[in-house]
Amino acid sequence: MKALRWFVGKIILLLNSLFSPRGIERSATAQQEIDTAVANMQLYQFETCPFCVKVRRHAKRLNIPLATRNAKISPWGQELLEQGGKRTVPCLRIEENGQVTWMYESNDIIAYLDKRFA
Repeated sequence: MKALRWFVGKIILLLNSLFSPRGIERSATAQQEIDTAVANMQLYQFETCPFCVKVRRHAKRLNIPLATRNAKISPWGQELLEQGGKRTVPCLRIEENGQVTWMYESNDIIAYLDKRFA
């Protein structure tokens, strides 16, 4: 089963790289504002998770430079579990005005990104 998951994951990554979406064009100042707003956001994810790929593709389509953290690696996975409450990916960590919000579910994350940056 592990070998099958590995194989399917590699196919997902290959297809994602072959059919990568184009980012929207913005003026330099508008893009700088978005880059600043996104600086306090991190996407906890697994590289081959289809739902994580879905969120990363949408962020790329919106030209949002989201920092990603691989939740399989010890410090990030532990941080996700301890601070977010569960080790479920994708999870978007949003820090605004000194408060941290942990947003799970790919569709919720995409809706948030659309509302905030589209």
